[in-house]
Amino acid sequence: MSDLASFRGDVRAFLDEHLPAELRVGYRPDLPEEPLRQWEAALAGRGWFTPEWPIEYGGAGLDPEQTAVLRAELRAARAPVESPTGLRLLGSTLLEFGTEEQKLQHLPGVARNEVRWCQGFSEPGAGSDLASLQCRAELDGDEYVINGSKIWTSLGSYAKYMILLARTATDGPNKYAGLSFFLSPMDVPGVEPQPIRKLTGEYGFCQTFFTDARIPASCLLGEEGGGWQVAMLTLTFERGATGGQAGGLSSMDMGVGDVVELARRAKRNGRPAIEDPLIRDELVKLVIESKGHQMMGARADVPALASDWPAATAMSGKLRGSELKRRMCKLAVSLQGANGARYVSADAIDGGMWQRSYFNAFSATIGGGTSQIQKNILGERVLGLPK
Repeated sequence: MSDLASFRGDVRAFLDEHLPAELRVGYRPDLPEEPLRQWEAALAGRGWFTPEWPIEYGGAGLDPEQTAVLRAELRAARAPVESPTGLRLLGSTLLEFGTEEQKLQHLPGVARNEVRWCQGFSEPGAGSDLASLQCRAELDGDEYVINGSKIWTSLGSYAKYMILLARTATDGPNKYAGLSFFLSPMDVPGVEPQPIRKLTGEYGFCQTFFTDARIPASCLLGEEGGGWQVAMLTLTFERGATGGQAGGLSSMDMGVGDVVELARRAKRNGRPAIEDPLIRDELVKLVIESKGHQMMGARADVPALASDWPAATAMSGKLRGSELKRRMCKLAVSLQGANGARYVSADAIDGGMWQRSYFNAFSATIGGGTSQIQKNILGERVLGLPK
């Protein structure tokens, strides 16, 4: 038996032991809490949230082929794997710019999904024009004093740390100079997250205020004044253009197959909606788009298919994925007819999951750079079009 075949058998045995049938539905917001906690603890115990990370950083030290097998088996089992927030926001950035002390301090907690992180980039007056941010960080001895605010801070009320982009100087040659990147604790005096109510009625993000908040100077990641380069790597990873060792496991939530199954259950004129030829046309379009999206990663590794614009596949990942998710959830809600208006009542289909997902899907087309910004980036950096 080959090493890969043996490893595949090991993964399947692990799934048989630790993944109960009630969790084999992909990642959904209504999963039972205790079985999900036990499953995630087992996954973290093997280092499989971050399988390619070195063991000393909390990973499993797997090679790319083993990681591909692991991902394939988890996907086939419809295992709920929600990539830790610290991994999505911090993983590649800390591996690239962090000191060994910072890596050992933060990465194991990220890999075990034990420490929550949030992102402090956008401000009320600096969203897409991020370099115009005004939050200040002034060095005072061996501490930085932070003043200002950040907005749209997802999970800011629960996070232990924030990746914070703040201005340490104002006399640079341009607005990008003088920005610095910090691994900022959220539990120091002067940090006040105020929850913001979302369209779904939930309080998933907040505005975070800093009033003379003091953080250790050792929280600085990279060089002072070099924060823009660090932040751009973070955004590149968030947008799907950087993976590799820092990539970890992707979130596996509802997919096109779930929409097809919903079409079998939903009724149109007393018949299953999937029997409607117009509905089938829309489903086929989504299936084709989803399959193409999945295969784009493999395409990037084929020189003959990626020679003209080698960066296009990776840099378009966020745009493709977020817009596909939005259209997919929109169709799922429309399949429900008048029931689509119910998402908080006991009569809501699938517990209102599709309605919440549709509302939340818009945030993915905004966060990390709007779809319009992503198109501009592709036009300028991939196609070489003028600004």
